[in-house]
Amino acid sequence: MHDFDLRNFLPYLLNQAAEETSIRFSRIYKDRYGMLRTEWRVLFHLGRYGDMTASEIGRLSKMHKTKISRAVKALENKNFVTRRESSGDRRLGILTLLPQGRSAFDDLVEVAEKHNSDLMAGFSTGERTVLIDCLQRLAAFEDLPD
Repeated sequence: MHDFDLRNFLPYLLNQAAEETSIRFSRIYKDRYGMLRTEWRVLFHLGRYGDMTASEIGRLSKMHKTKISRAVKALENKNFVTRRESSGDRRLGILTLLPQGRSAFDDLVEVAEKHNSDLMAGFSTGERTVLIDCLQRLAAFEDLPD
């Protein structure tokens, strides 16, 4: 018999923490904009980093290209995103936020900042710093553009 305790298994804990901390926020973007999590993540990347290809979003978000493709299609149907051919490579589609998408992004960033602040309220300044540092190292966020 093993003494393995799933409650102390880091991948399990991270998944549970991610689910618990995102539930309230996901309800907001779903209720306000009819978006799924993958759509929010695509919208976020375009709003934060500007025009991108689906491949670039996939690399940064670690989402599968099929999920990104579905999210992009849904965001196009909502008039949040448009796609145009790349001048350098016609196979690549450059994704751009439309004004309605920019408005949704700006609104949801405010909500996300408040949600993040609420989540961090139970931690001291030192704990926040350690938590963010540890999670960023695990997620390898240092490869994201500024």
